[in-house]
Order: sequence, then C-alpha cells, then structure tokens
Amino acid sequence: QVQLVESGGGLVQAGGSLRLSCAASGRTFSSYHMGWFRQIPGKEREFVAAISWSGGSTRYADSVKGRFSISRDNAKSTVYLQMNSLKPEDTAVYYCAASSRYTIVVALYDYWGQGTQVTVSS
Repeated sequence: QVQLVESGGGLVQAGGSLRLSCAASGRTFSSYHMGWFRQIPGKEREFVAAISWSGGSTRYADSVKGRFSISRDNAKSTVYLQMNSLKPEDTAVYYCAASSRYTIVVALYDYWGQGTQVTVSS
C-alpha cells in the first residue's frame, strides 16, 4: 500500500504560479512511477503529467506542456508539480497517483491521493 497526500493548492490569478506537492508513505516510493491528474465536476479525470521512478523520463499533456513541470525527490518520498502561467481553464481538483507502470492511462494507476483544489481567477 502507498498513501499519498497532496498539498499546495489554492486560489491564484491568471498568469500566476503554484507548486503542488504529493507526499508518499508506505511501500517504497522510488519503485513507483508517479502521475498528476486533474478533474472538473461532471468531467472525466484527465492526465496532466507523469514521471518515471528515477525521474529520468517525463510526459505532459499538450494543454500544459511548456507551463507545468513534474519532478520528484525520492529521498523525501515526494513528487511535485510546478505550475506556471496558470490559466482559468487549469481550475480543477488535482490528484497525484502511483503506478507500477510508466503510463498516462488513469485506469493503470494503483494508488491515489485525496486531491487538492486549484482555482485560477481571470
């Protein structure tokens, strides 16, 4: 089992920045690939970014490429999502998740955090 707790969400103006953190506990964090996803009420959860267990590979949704950056610190069992140049359409609940596979597919993630709200005002 892996327990994930997100933090760092909040209200920010368009053009601003936020950094989300996801702290993991339980089984060996460094053995899992990690992802960030987001969800708006009434819509399906969508992929935002993923990072391999070593941090050597990353992937991003086209909608955030060039603005968001995913990173991890295995010594601290934490994964981060740096979000710059935020837009109102980035408003959502953001979730981190852990998977034994390096993937963008929501259904292939095994463990999920409770989510943190990000609201971007225009």
